[in-house]
Amino acid sequence: MKDFRAVRWMLAALVLGHGAAALAQGKIYRCGNEYTNDPKLAKEKGCKLMEGGNITIIQGTTPRGAGEGSATRSSTAAPRPAPPASAEQRARDSDARAILETELRRAQERLAEARKAYADGNPEKQGIEGRNHQRYLDRVAELKAAVGRAEADVAGIERELSRLPGGNPPAAQGAR
Repeated sequence: MKDFRAVRWMLAALVLGHGAAALAQGKIYRCGNEYTNDPKLAKEKGCKLMEGGNITIIQGTTPRGAGEGSATRSSTAAPRPAPPASAEQRARDSDARAILETELRRAQERLAEARKAYADGNPEKQGIEGRNHQRYLDRVAELKAAVGRAEADVAGIERELSRLPGGNPPAAQGAR
């Protein structure tokens, strides 16, 4: 019996506590998109009294204006470092060109091998392919895809070489 009374008292205290919290919130006024619980400020701004349940307001960030954001970024951004000395840059460019030319030669060799294996869509049949025509067609499709990938690799490397200062390299001009 004592346990039941203790539980009842705790329950009553809990209900009264929540009731007091709800009453402590007071009146809430809405002023456009803003809310306040200050009656003087609400009267000054001509706010309307909110009626109904409790109101929860989560403070968000204020969006920046389009012009304000770009102006702020450019004015607070660290100044760009000066471009490297022209001799340094020329050395980097020549290193990059040498690497790309090596890659281009390798890609052109892979392309030549792929074209040779593809044999213009008529490669020789191997082993079981004489009896299984579908297996032959599958291999021909794989060879054709390999040629396409190799051609795309060569074109991509040539494009990268053309972007470097100095224009198109002699190796790239005679590749096709």
